[in-house]
Amino acid sequence: MNDAERPYDVVVYGATGYVGALVAAYLAEHAPAEVRIALAGRSAAKLEKVRADLPERARSWPLLQADSTDPASLTAMATATRVLVTTVGPYARYGLPVVEACARAGTDYVDLTGEVLFVRDVIDRFDAVARSTGARIVHSCGYDSIPSDLGVLLLHEQAAADGAGELTAVGLVATVRGGFSGGTIDSMRAQVEAVGADPALRRVVADRHALSPDRAAEPTPSQPVDAPPPARRGSRGMWTAPFVMASYNTRIVRRSNALQDWSYGRSMRYQEVMGTGRGPVGALAAAGTTAGLGLVLACMSFGPTRSLLDRVLPAPGTGPTPEERERGWFRMDLDAATTSGRHYRGVVSGPGDPGYAATAVMLGESALCLALDGARLPDRTGSLTPASAMGTALIDRLRAAGHTYTAGAA
Repeated sequence: MNDAERPYDVVVYGATGYVGALVAAYLAEHAPAEVRIALAGRSAAKLEKVRADLPERARSWPLLQADSTDPASLTAMATATRVLVTTVGPYARYGLPVVEACARAGTDYVDLTGEVLFVRDVIDRFDAVARSTGARIVHSCGYDSIPSDLGVLLLHEQAAADGAGELTAVGLVATVRGGFSGGTIDSMRAQVEAVGADPALRRVVADRHALSPDRAAEPTPSQPVDAPPPARRGSRGMWTAPFVMASYNTRIVRRSNALQDWSYGRSMRYQEVMGTGRGPVGALAAAGTTAGLGLVLACMSFGPTRSLLDRVLPAPGTGPTPEERERGWFRMDLDAATTSGRHYRGVVSGPGDPGYAATAVMLGESALCLALDGARLPDRTGSLTPASAMGTALIDRLRAAGHTYTAGAA
């Protein structure tokens, strides 16, 4: 079936979940009127309830029943749309059949995964299939990992435009107001469990080029550690601690570089940390964050303590109130050095709780970018990243949606 014969431009799968409903609401408010949208999930009754709570223009959106355990329903859903958005995770548990349906149908796909093992599995199983059908399988189109991925792309493009050479080192400092979603925590838990059961998977997760399209071709310079100790960074005097998303985001950025023939720089070293503030308070926060993150990961690795954590961490499908979502924000400060000796700085920021409100914007605009901006997209298919699949077309959309993307000489 070609695109002209498909009844929908975008289908939101998982629309009855917390984040799925936010994405549906974003599209109802911001998608152009001519975009044909449908909602999908396991329960028709729950889909009807979600649709009833959306703005008026969405009340006539069709509803599709689909279940990750029912391949026929996934095939029907994938062949009915040009772009499939899925918020159904953990993706390693529920996502592979959805990717397969899209890859075989030539349907563009976007998700919110932050799971190294899932993406590695998709690459190995379905990258070639998707390339043969022309499908773009685009992972990590939320706070994990759009700000990181597009921020580094923007630095590269600015340096290239200035004739400053390739990037040699890029550091990102993340500051946020908001929490991690229950879905993100559930995905972390699932990956920790998988790694604990199979030492071979532990080696994959630890590999800093785990998502490379050609591991043997990766350059030899070692990459920075994922969880550096607390430190005071540069002229800003900001204390930093390990960033919980760094061990995933860095792999996505490195994959983007490799998919674009290492155009950012074959010797580029990339690291992410979290900013905790300045002065003694920042130092204490950095130490506390480092210890707390280590404790949480250790507890997740041990069955009895993992069950205790489940009682206090956000559950899948839950999230903050609208007022709490509105009060949140995120900011990423990037510093880069180039082969010419010049230095660049970039900022990626936006309003709204990063794991919910800001993520709904990122995922919604990613779907619209794939559906509407075909002429501006890179000529690339298969298992992709936001930067390699959508590039500056998505940056322009996110700027128009109220997010900040800047890069310039330092």
